[in-house]
Amino acid sequence: MRRRGLTVLFGALLLLVLAWQATVVQVPYVEMGPGPTYDTLGTDTGKPGGRPIISVEGAEVTKSKGQLRMTTVSVQPELTLFDAMLGWWQSDHAVVPRELIYPPDRSQQQVDEDNARDFQQSQTSAETVALRKLGYPVLVTVGEVSAGFPAEGKLQKDDVIKAVDGTAVDSPDKLTELVRAKPAGTARQVEIVRSGQTQTVEIATKAGDDGNPRLGVQVTTTQPHPFKLSIQLDKIGGPSAGLMFTLGIIDTIEPEDLTGGMIIAGTGTIDDAGNVGPIGGIPQKLVAAKAAGAKVFLTPASNCAEAMANPQPGLPLIKVNNVDDALAALDALRAGRTPTLCSR
Repeated sequence: MRRRGLTVLFGALLLLVLAWQATVVQVPYVEMGPGPTYDTLGTDTGKPGGRPIISVEGAEVTKSKGQLRMTTVSVQPELTLFDAMLGWWQSDHAVVPRELIYPPDRSQQQVDEDNARDFQQSQTSAETVALRKLGYPVLVTVGEVSAGFPAEGKLQKDDVIKAVDGTAVDSPDKLTELVRAKPAGTARQVEIVRSGQTQTVEIATKAGDDGNPRLGVQVTTTQPHPFKLSIQLDKIGGPSAGLMFTLGIIDTIEPEDLTGGMIIAGTGTIDDAGNVGPIGGIPQKLVAAKAAGAKVFLTPASNCAEAMANPQPGLPLIKVNNVDDALAALDALRAGRTPTLCSR
């Protein structure tokens, strides 16, 4: 009996040590859960008197009856075995290997810095796309003319390049694409605006050192608009708010209420051309959107399959490939029609 008692005591002590270790020893996993949502038409605190997330100076702004909510994912970077077990048991959380969020060749601080830069870039692209939709196009402007190339003597600094052979130029990449579309030595019709006057000049391209045809100009971009626009939201990282920022800017300046009085949630990256890209953490973002009272969820087309595998009851998934899809979906909702939904 004494030996049996010692065995039981030893087993109990061992169990206590293991239980203690489970709450202390960290495991190489992180936990992803539903994060806070933010109304891009509201304030960063969500309360009256807080700082507007989207601020406009120099133009009349409008108030919408509904909301445009960006969604986030909370990440707990350091887990004990006990934490990981709790996360595994929660259906709205995901416990994933740490290297999926923090690659082995980058520190947590470096990843956080990358996310901060991505977040800033998402705001810049959102402004570019929204301003274009509001009627303020991107202007491709000559910054410098290279000596010895065909543009010398024909183009000048500050000329705005509007088109090449009748095709509109709305970005430096588009200009490069058009110039390289035909062999070096081909005469191109370049439409420009100089000192407010539109004219067309003929320029035969020349092969550069890399063999590609060139005009011989370095260009910059501007997007003139008569107001000051800024986005203020702290402690958020990553590029996935781009789409909702874009819609928020448009709704803030346009007289029409894009929301139709509804709570619209969504996610998705945005590039300067207005394309909506995929994001991570879609299951957790759907949970957050549902908790925020969203009536629909704007879903990047690339995330539709994952979103449909993790549905939230009563939360339709609207499929969007670009900002035009998102605007068309909001038009349909306001008119009482069903927008294009994610489908199998």
